[in-house]
Amino acid sequence: MCTPMNENWSNFLNKLSERLNKMLDYVEKNNSTLYETDIDKDELWEVYLSSFPEGTNKMYRKRREYDCGHCRNFIKTIGGAVAIVDGKIHTIWEIDTDDVVFQPVVDALRTYVESKPIKDIWRHFTNTVGVKSTNEYTEDKQIIKWTHMYTPIPERLLERKSDIPTAKAKVRDRKNVFKRSLDEITEEAVDTVLELIASNTLYRGQEWERVLKDFRKYQREYNALSDEEKDTYTWAKAMTIGDVIGRIRNHSIGTLLVNISEDMDLDNAVKAYENVVAPANYKRPKAIFTKKMLEDAKKTVTDLGYMDSLQRRFAELDDITVNNILFCNRDAAPRIQGGLDIFDEMSKEVAVNPKKFSKVEEISAEKFVSDVLPTAKELEVLFENRHKKNMVSLIAPVNKDAKNMMKWSNPFSWAYSGNMTDSEMKERVKNAGGAVDGVLRFSIQWNANTDWNQDDFDAHCRTPRHHIYYASMHDYATGGSLDVDVTHPHRGEPAVENITWADKSKMVDGEYEFFVRNFAHRNGVSGFTAEIEFDGQIYEFEYDKPLRQNEDVPVATVTLKDGVFTIKEKLPSTTSSREIWGVNTNQFVPVTVMCYSPNYWDEQTGIGHKHYLFMLNGCVNEDTPNGFFNEFLKQELVQHKRVFEALGSKMHVADDPNQLSGIGFSSTKRDDVIVKVKGATERVLKIKF
Repeated sequence: MCTPMNENWSNFLNKLSERLNKMLDYVEKNNSTLYETDIDKDELWEVYLSSFPEGTNKMYRKRREYDCGHCRNFIKTIGGAVAIVDGKIHTIWEIDTDDVVFQPVVDALRTYVESKPIKDIWRHFTNTVGVKSTNEYTEDKQIIKWTHMYTPIPERLLERKSDIPTAKAKVRDRKNVFKRSLDEITEEAVDTVLELIASNTLYRGQEWERVLKDFRKYQREYNALSDEEKDTYTWAKAMTIGDVIGRIRNHSIGTLLVNISEDMDLDNAVKAYENVVAPANYKRPKAIFTKKMLEDAKKTVTDLGYMDSLQRRFAELDDITVNNILFCNRDAAPRIQGGLDIFDEMSKEVAVNPKKFSKVEEISAEKFVSDVLPTAKELEVLFENRHKKNMVSLIAPVNKDAKNMMKWSNPFSWAYSGNMTDSEMKERVKNAGGAVDGVLRFSIQWNANTDWNQDDFDAHCRTPRHHIYYASMHDYATGGSLDVDVTHPHRGEPAVENITWADKSKMVDGEYEFFVRNFAHRNGVSGFTAEIEFDGQIYEFEYDKPLRQNEDVPVATVTLKDGVFTIKEKLPSTTSSREIWGVNTNQFVPVTVMCYSPNYWDEQTGIGHKHYLFMLNGCVNEDTPNGFFNEFLKQELVQHKRVFEALGSKMHVADDPNQLSGIGFSSTKRDDVIVKVKGATERVLKIKF
């Protein structure tokens, strides 16, 4: 019942309300949740009643003063709820009442709840728990107001009653699989797989690199905890890590990790992985090396006298002679062996749209080197997103006096890398099972903000032959497909849809009209973002208004003519600027040094293909390039190609902030780059390779 005239009771209710407000505010601000402990609800209520000091919970009419049906429901519903703050469990009963009646009660409730493990997330189906007050009308027409335990519940903790078991099961299963993954997968196994990925040995391994690095971080945090703390840790992380990491053990890469953790032979473990993910005709590009192979390699290298040659590093300015430099800027000049004059101060340029330079003067690479560079004082390149495939580093031997392993007369080599972090939307599409590597891609995303947008947005494309959308997902005439279709966005999880074309040769010329339709308006108060990607360029669009039922929002029209894509935006767009190896794209970047690839230094010719290398200011390789490749090695070493293939993967180049890295272009592959050259005048040119 709960007495209406008891100041102690009122103070207790205020303290309880303050405590709940603090916990719920933390949940809201930290994208967290409340958790349900494995209590016996009847036992919890009995702890409450039995903990009042003797003589303080007196009989009132037929029941004791604090034996109230409304409060009983409150305690049974939310009394066992806890929050996780900084890895520690906190109950709703952490209250200092300053009261001899209620302090023993809250202390007993806290002790009981803290003794029980977490079993689920806490969810409710109404926006309140308990009743604030009730009125009783007496026989003499008086009104007695009874006050009770009560709290409002924020929206993020609400589910439809029928959906609560599913919501709980989703997080509980993720937590259990995540914990099992952390318990069964060793750090050594993760490091081994990351090493295989770095050496390009594992089929589709690059798709898992970021996930594995994140998982390794969680591993290290987890392994530093006590057993009790580990369970709490996995419950907390289960709310934020998502299903890819949370269920990593159940993925193909997880099977590989578990097999390695259980000491399965590395070759057999990788073969088992490839049997799941690789096509039947897949040929592993790199040899898998084991401890025994490394021991054999050591003996081979020692016998051939190349032990001191294996250690490789990034080349620096000091390593290169003036004879092998086509261009250097004023900052590089004093450090080049042989020296050059001091140039004028270089100016920095703001980000630009590459489309701006679609009609600039074109020049061949050979003519640029022979006619333009000799009078150039400053050289900058327009570093575009599509140049991710051109990222390159110059590699040098650690020991300059070591025996030269290369086919050519100097010990330098180079290493290309295509590593680049995709856009967040692109990553979400990929994780949802969508294709992101086609020739044309249209992706949309919504429900990415704090507001829960439950609307069902649909990606549409009217092609020259068809209309691609949820009811007709494939255009067989052009090869386009809708491969991700989300109908019910989950709270806190951005929703994506994706339409893509895999082969330009199968597409027909004409207009491809992209738009977004709100199929089902469910009180969403936000819009969407979209991406269109082709030719290595990502166009980003944002629509920040809510969409009405069945409203269409045009995004852009892409036209294909004679194998060339062009775009006409219907919404404002940007070409997505990214940071690659420490350098921002869609910006003119100063060139520190331009040179040929080392196989063409010192006037050598005919030893492999010529590459044009533009070393960029501030460019630092974030990958782990191989120190050498078999095709670079002397013939006497090629006969040991399997050993050296393994060694090339093993002998990674050490990090160096002063390295020479940038973009490179092969003389045998069609490509281009826009450059800004300053001499007597300033010119913008497009170099054709």
